[in-house]
Amino acid sequence: MSANPDFVYKPPMTPYLDILYRDDDLLIVNKPSGLLTVPGRLPEHQDCLQHRVQRVLPTATIVHRLDMATSGVMVMALNKPSHVAISRQFEKRQTEKYYLARVFGSVKKDTGEIDLPLICDWPNRPKQMVDHERGKKAITGYQVLEREPQTTLVKLMPVTGRSHQLRVHMLSLGHPIIGDRLYAHPQALALSPRLQLHAKALTLFHPHSGEKMTFETEPTF
Repeated sequence: MSANPDFVYKPPMTPYLDILYRDDDLLIVNKPSGLLTVPGRLPEHQDCLQHRVQRVLPTATIVHRLDMATSGVMVMALNKPSHVAISRQFEKRQTEKYYLARVFGSVKKDTGEIDLPLICDWPNRPKQMVDHERGKKAITGYQVLEREPQTTLVKLMPVTGRSHQLRVHMLSLGHPIIGDRLYAHPQALALSPRLQLHAKALTLFHPHSGEKMTFETEPTF
């Protein structure tokens, strides 16, 4: 959860639960930065998106995850057939998603693709690292949206979904994400109290009707 032994989990309480869409089969929520997707092992790490949703909708299940520090759009299934159908879409890469991130420095190329395999940095877990011999394939497309004096706003389009993929891939370019307490240097950390990474849009096919649906939410940074 955090490589910092002094880390204290203080999940945001407002909004307690931000529901963007709901029907009989699925739920779309906007997860805030600082909230775990699923519970941790310790008693103080039980407050999470999964438990908050299940207090209102007991049948809701997690289909995919966002890092605790990442905010944005997530889908949850409300019954078993929907869980199977949506999970299959993620496995077959039939969903489309993109993120917004503010990174340190000026990204030179307007667009590009990062193809660097990733593996867990076991002695420093949960950190991940590039490993060309043992790492799993990881691909991220990026597009510069805005260049600012110290930072660049980028659109990130992951092809694969490895742990910390976007964070490590941007670090590999020399542009850590602002506020990243695992990977950023002190200058990038000082610019924001939170990780400036937001899952802005998610497109999937409705598990029952097959309708193509897109959900978006704006970042708070």
